[in-house]
Amino acid sequence: MKKFIPYFIITALIFPVAARAQFESFKDSVVQLYGIVMTADSLKGLESVSVVVKGQNRGTITNSKGVFSIVVLKGDNVEFTSIGYKPKTIHIPENLEGNQQSVIQLMVTDTVYLAATIIKARPTRAQFERDFINAQVPDDYITIARKNNSEATRRLLVANLPTDGREASSNYLRQTAGKAYYSGQAPPMNIFNPFAWAEFIKAWKRGDFKSK
Repeated sequence: MKKFIPYFIITALIFPVAARAQFESFKDSVVQLYGIVMTADSLKGLESVSVVVKGQNRGTITNSKGVFSIVVLKGDNVEFTSIGYKPKTIHIPENLEGNQQSVIQLMVTDTVYLAATIIKARPTRAQFERDFINAQVPDDYITIARKNNSEATRRLLVANLPTDGREASSNYLRQTAGKAYYSGQAPPMNIFNPFAWAEFIKAWKRGDFKSK
């Protein structure tokens, strides 16, 4: 235990010195950045400009006179952004002397060119009424749903779409049951069955036997 006492004493003496040196180094790198942001054309203080230290999620905004103040570190990049103006970025020099830096940042208007819009009046009222009446209005969802569920559409889908697994298996089971029911004898003829004739007439009127 006694041999570890000198190590504790040395650590107790060195640690405060190292911590103080690190604090002095960090203190020397802190910079108070302040200044004003103005428009480049009229030199008017710009309000609510975002002043953000890039990559650190720290920032502030200018007041009603365009003045701001923020704490940064030497070597940081500070970005100025505002709606309607081009963004600007400044770099804090790493070899800056002192712990204060003032800046006057000018913001240039960001010009946006929109496509030209040509407005033409209708030549006559009669032409406007004619075009209004003949305008093709797309169907809404309810109209489309009604068309998709009409009797003609459903009949067309039934005639052209293939059967699914459930319908195919049900059809196969019905055929198998019919064959088993008349096993060993001739199946009856439905030529004299009035119900069969009624179904045949309905199918003929629907056009089920027309060539496709």
